[in-house]
Amino acid sequence: MNDAQIAFGRLLKIMDQLREQCPWDKRQTIASLRLLTIEETYELADAIDENDMKLLKEEIGDILLHMVFYSRIASEQYSFDITDVINTLCDKLIRRHPHIYGDPENGGELVKVNSDKDVKHNWEQIKMKERKKSVLEGVPQSLPSVVKAYRIQDKAKQVGFEWENKQEVWMKVEEELQEFSEYASRDDLSAEEKNKMENEFGDLMFSLINFSRFLEIDPEAALEKTNKKFIARFRMMEEIAEKQNMKLKNMTLSEMDLLWNQAKKVFQ
Repeated sequence: MNDAQIAFGRLLKIMDQLREQCPWDKRQTIASLRLLTIEETYELADAIDENDMKLLKEEIGDILLHMVFYSRIASEQYSFDITDVINTLCDKLIRRHPHIYGDPENGGELVKVNSDKDVKHNWEQIKMKERKKSVLEGVPQSLPSVVKAYRIQDKAKQVGFEWENKQEVWMKVEEELQEFSEYASRDDLSAEEKNKMENEFGDLMFSLINFSRFLEIDPEAALEKTNKKFIARFRMMEEIAEKQNMKLKNMTLSEMDLLWNQAKKVFQ
């Protein structure tokens, strides 16, 4: 066995021991681990965003632990075990890469691809054949809305439901902005009109996310960068105010704006 196999075997042994001997680990179920897995996934995303390789190594380990944990619980229910999980994954990877392993429906002949876009298109088409359902079936319901919108649009693209160019997409953005503005500019909206305004705002966001996709911008990553930038600037405002023996809540908007401009020079 190589080092990776030895290390993975060690992990499986530890998981067995924890499941049998640790009160907390014994009590866990597939359902109880769900939120913890989501939290670990976001911690992994943070490590990626920070380009912290030491932390990334640790967070990948945490995710791997959860996958092993789910598989161990499932094996106790005689549903599947970690071997089944790995073999299912290997079979899927082979099946969805016919340009490398050949197409079994065409006598094992290699499928020709010219770019990563061709590979992605083939992947989605094979998934459709496997599931025989909507092309949107593969988008998890629990995804954050921005990510979900991006994935929905990307999935729809695989069957040709797509704008011709980014100019058309921008025209759609402007159209949605106009429709939203018709409600947002008023102060006398009825409850029904407020609901329509919310719908229009959702349409505007969806169209902006679509435009970002055409520009090959990850909207979730872009928004998170802005979030972090705002946090850094705001915290600096608080620090500057504190050094001046003041609190932001007691300052005027003009005074805070001066501090904001100082922070902007530091955090571009």
